[in-house]
Amino acid sequence: MPLKIYKRGDVWHYRGTVAGRRLRGSTGSSDKAVAQRIAAEREATAWKGHLDGPESVLTFAQAAALYTISGKGDHRTLRMMDYWKTTLVKDINEGAVRQAAVTLYPKAKSATRNREVIVPTQAIINHAASLKKCQRITVPRFKVARVEKTPASWGWVQSFMKHSPAHLGALACFMFLTGARISEALAVRWDDVDFTTQKARIRQSKLYGEERFAHLPPPLIVAMANCPRDRDTVFRYVERDSVRKSWDAAIKRAGIAHLSPHACRHGFATAMLHAGIDPVTVAKRGGWKNVQHVFATYGHAMEDETVTNRIIDTPVAQRPKVHRKTV
Repeated sequence: MPLKIYKRGDVWHYRGTVAGRRLRGSTGSSDKAVAQRIAAEREATAWKGHLDGPESVLTFAQAAALYTISGKGDHRTLRMMDYWKTTLVKDINEGAVRQAAVTLYPKAKSATRNREVIVPTQAIINHAASLKKCQRITVPRFKVARVEKTPASWGWVQSFMKHSPAHLGALACFMFLTGARISEALAVRWDDVDFTTQKARIRQSKLYGEERFAHLPPPLIVAMANCPRDRDTVFRYVERDSVRKSWDAAIKRAGIAHLSPHACRHGFATAMLHAGIDPVTVAKRGGWKNVQHVFATYGHAMEDETVTNRIIDTPVAQRPKVHRKTV
């Protein structure tokens, strides 16, 4: 049955069956002639999708809606939806995606273009492909020059804590000993903390709402216990930008290397790897989904030249005993 229009209040709606599919919806118009045209377009689109396949009619906005419904959407999904709008997914190729990155971020670095445009656009399209709505797409990333970042050490964190307010020092300690991102740490509420079981719930901001439970080592429990409880959140700051001024001031007072809050998470991974913890465990405990990323990004070489002694059975400190003859 072709689509027919009918009026509900001041707005015309359509309903009917096209290619065995029941369709109904609002035209959004109070003008009958406009409503008839919209209904005709909906019908033509339905037939085209049936005859030529779903890829022939799938728009990026529809693909983004599917991605969001699956629970994977975030602020970048909305940004990409606003850019591509009703562009057919089949018309979006790797060159168009890379050009979009340049257009949206003309002065940004390659890493930003990759993260904010290429990654979400490819993820949205490939999610639709997994639902058999279109073909997969692979977009080459812009080349990123790797910059060696300095991780925080436990000694650095301890110095920082000595020259910080209780809640700021506890924040640095929390990120270093749990691997939490600063956005995740700032979202921790007192209801998420259980000192009895020595655990805290961390909502993983980059993993679409997933959460993990982090162990709280004794020094961290002490630091958190000393934080004021006049707010619902443990570390008091509303967002990451509000931390910067106090963070920099504490570094200056302590006279230590100027490191960003992320250096604490960086330090967690580096310290764990140097302690002999395997990358799979480090990724799980720190909330990284990609184990290879942990190894490639945080696997700093140790400066200790005697580290090779660890591969033999006899520790350096335990030199072989020399048996002397007794006279």
